Amino acid sequence: MSRVCQLTGKAVMVGNNVSHSNRKTKRRFYPNLITKKFLLPSKNEYITLKISTAALRNINKKGIEACVKEAKEKGYLN
Repeated sequence: MSRVCQLTGKAVMVGNNVSHSNRKTKRRFYPNLITKKFLLPSKNEYITLKISTAALRNINKKGIEACVKEAKEKGYLN
């Protein structure tokens, strides 16, 4: 499975390591992902999502139902 948040769409970014001598080598910036189970009260079932910690804060703020609905509208979640 790829390293992409299922709710926000955050993915791997590419950049450079820059040494003291100003040499640049490619590197990757990975999103801070966690795998977590959530209870959907409307369907009374659990779903497992691979989400970023920023998405977890959004869930705490808005609620899981609103976040899943928004992710489906944007096409991040099937």
